[in-house]
Amino acid sequence: MTTILVTGAAGFIGYHLSRRLLEDGHEVVGVDNLNTYYDPALKLQRLQRLTAYEGFDFHRFALEDGDRLQALMRERDIRVVVNLAAQAGVRYSLDNPRAYIDANVVGFLNVLEACRHHGVEHLIYASSSSVYGANTQMPFSTGHNVDHPVSLYAATKKSNELMAHTYSHLYGLPVTGLRFFTVYGPWGRPDMAYYLFTQAIAQRRPIKVFNHGQMKRDFTYIDDIVEGIARLLEHRPAPNTSPLTGSAAPYKVYNIGNNKPVELGRFIEVIEQRLDIPAIRDYQPMQPGDVPETYADVDELIRDVGFRPSTSIEEGLGRFIDWYTGYHQPISVAP
Repeated sequence: MTTILVTGAAGFIGYHLSRRLLEDGHEVVGVDNLNTYYDPALKLQRLQRLTAYEGFDFHRFALEDGDRLQALMRERDIRVVVNLAAQAGVRYSLDNPRAYIDANVVGFLNVLEACRHHGVEHLIYASSSSVYGANTQMPFSTGHNVDHPVSLYAATKKSNELMAHTYSHLYGLPVTGLRFFTVYGPWGRPDMAYYLFTQAIAQRRPIKVFNHGQMKRDFTYIDDIVEGIARLLEHRPAPNTSPLTGSAAPYKVYNIGNNKPVELGRFIEVIEQRLDIPAIRDYQPMQPGDVPETYADVDELIRDVGFRPSTSIEEGLGRFIDWYTGYHQPISVAP
């Protein structure tokens, strides 16, 4: 049994990971600021489910409060940290840039400092497929250049990777970065396309289909994300002696994606079929900060921990919609 700090524990991925760790017998110290980027009621309901576990200990504060984080690390003698807290969303960053610097850069610096000063044995942190920018070389490999982000959100995630590598190099901190690809599933984020589409179709409202539907995404089901993290927790990176990087830091970055891009049109069709309601499509141009396609190369994940995400969009969306209709149907589905 290990005591693991999970930041962003009331968030979508943080909730599912915390539950998995608790069921595996670990103690989980959860941190979240419960901000209002989307309805905090959903976060509170996730938390309520986690507090049913004896081994869950929750603390409400923002990672920008470095003193509070340092005190918690001292109090609980935490040796493993999974940093999932962040200001999410690409389009929101266009109008609220400071929120991303505060949460994703200042907050992450405080995490690194806390890990450095308290003997943390492994830090895993969330990066994003958005760091690949408008890269057209498919599938996206961790060996590709990621120096040209197309949103501030992506830039902060790239900054996290650089900061994490620096701390790993300077202080020998074992660090694993995870580039997530379009995560979806039950208890998911209401600002994500799959949630917005399902809600609008259920209510017989039009859905905004950006880039006139000419989009592909490597949709990754939440259980696959959690399985990847759980396996990597026990796989601390060794010092990297690759002549390509010239770095000897115990640092590694992985993609976690389904390795199978899905056209947006097919994605919408699956929702229509599961709800048995036709979508009303409102085609829109490409939005600033968006990219036309994502596609994960997961060969390193398979090689190092023997895991390949494999949940099909039909199965994963089916599970999400089953949850959605149970959670929202009394107030959301039009007659």
